[in-house]
Amino acid sequence: MTTAIDSHILRSGTSRTAKFEGGDHGSQVSFFLVDNEPGQGPGLHVHPYSETWVIRSGEAEFTVGREKLRAGAGAIVVGPAGIPHKFVNIGAGRLGLICIHANTAIVQDWVEEEAAA
Repeated sequence: MTTAIDSHILRSGTSRTAKFEGGDHGSQVSFFLVDNEPGQGPGLHVHPYSETWVIRSGEAEFTVGREKLRAGAGAIVVGPAGIPHKFVNIGAGRLGLICIHANTAIVQDWVEEEAAA
């Protein structure tokens, strides 16, 4: 069955970021719809599958393993499976991006900053 899901119901608490778990809706992919203020972003973490980021607005700095990469609106960045990564909004305005997880559920392990150095 095909359904339309309002992204507002995928948000928890006061967060502007929506979380879509594909398996709950018959999809083979999961994603976050991120809406971050300057300076915001998740801490270092890792997934057992690749993650693809589609930057819709703003500018972000990605750390993937030991590499750092800056990317802005219209860019697509791919992080390989098993490599710790994070991103932060480095722009003056809001960061809008889609974090696509190649899995029916989001599997995320948090990593200590010291372990990535």
